[in-house]
Amino acid sequence: MKTTIYYFTGTGNSLAAARKIAAALKDCRLVPIASLAQTPGRIVTDADRVGIMCPVYDAGLPVIVREFAERLDIGAVPYSFGIVTMGGMGVSALHQLNGIFLQGCRKKLDAAFAVRMPGNFPPLAVPPSGDKKDEILRKADADLAAIAVAIQKGQTVPPGFAPFSSLMRLIVYPPFAKNVHGLGASFSVENTCTGCGTCAKVCPVANIVMENDRPVWLQKCELCCSCLHFCPVEAIQLNMMQGTKGRGRYRHPDLTVEDMEAQRGEKTDSPVS
Repeated sequence: MKTTIYYFTGTGNSLAAARKIAAALKDCRLVPIASLAQTPGRIVTDADRVGIMCPVYDAGLPVIVREFAERLDIGAVPYSFGIVTMGGMGVSALHQLNGIFLQGCRKKLDAAFAVRMPGNFPPLAVPPSGDKKDEILRKADADLAAIAVAIQKGQTVPPGFAPFSSLMRLIVYPPFAKNVHGLGASFSVENTCTGCGTCAKVCPVANIVMENDRPVWLQKCELCCSCLHFCPVEAIQLNMMQGTKGRGRYRHPDLTVEDMEAQRGEKTDSPVS
């Protein structure tokens, strides 16, 4: 069976998870959602199975993923699934995705899964490191293997019961979604910046330009924090809540700068067979 997984990633958790699912399913194509952001109209696929893989932001979907899902037509897809990666709670994002497809396609997801992976939002919590990080990733790999089996078998898996997560989404997601594109203004760069331009390269939505060897954030931020985590000298800070100075950085060990650049459509992962 032909499978397409559409993904969005900021620090690599969702891309790493998508690759593991794709390797298990075979004949699976990974398509970055950011590469389709400027494609107008409805998006239709001829795949037998279609999945969306993304992180959880403020108990909901990244805005770029929400907008993509609103344009994705799964009405004729035999089997559809959603997988979210999260540092804490976030099953509510799967309920949100279900609601989008119900409204737009009159069809629910056939299966919905949540996978715990290392958290990566330093203003809220210091990202795990060392043995703790490794243990979370090992457990995630085992969970992803079980998810791949469920997808292969075509199992029906509804989103889990998540009343508190859903309540949090009702409270925190609307202001997040309304203001996120302007949150680039919350980033700052210290004098230790070397002007290497890595932050501009890894931004999946091309929201950063280099001026006088310093990054400048535009007005289409997704708050994925890839710029923050990829900076080789930790010169970029996010001035929210507790801030990020001295609070650690994280990206999935398999993620590369080239992987992040690929999200903009410069290349698309080849089918996994």
